Amino acid sequence: MDIDIVSEEENPMLHRTDVTFELTHDDATPERLQVRDSLAATLNKNADEVVVRKLETKFGMRKTVGEAKVYETADFARDVEQDHMLERNKIGVGEEPEADAEAEAEPEAEEA
Repeated sequence: MDIDIVSEEENPMLHRTDVTFELTHDDATPERLQVRDSLAATLNKNADEVVVRKLETKFGMRKTVGEAKVYETADFARDVEQDHMLERNKIGVGEEPEADAEAEAEPEAEEA
């Protein structure tokens, strides 16, 4: 699987770079997570900072055109992206900050 970056556009307000890429593959269209990991490696980023928004393969072709958002940190991705996109890209939707989890656990301990 080869990834070629077609265009990159900085978006400083949202702390991200909008990336359009072209993917050449030998077999069927790769899964979203495989593409995310390969794109992150190509851009020297952590996989949690990359959100693949769209993958489009023409019938019978071995090329896929995709769009991704590459954030400065995973926290910016969680703040900006919609929950369903975070879930599709397996970026900690259900994770709670440790301080909140500890605060919720304390009242239960007092009642027991």
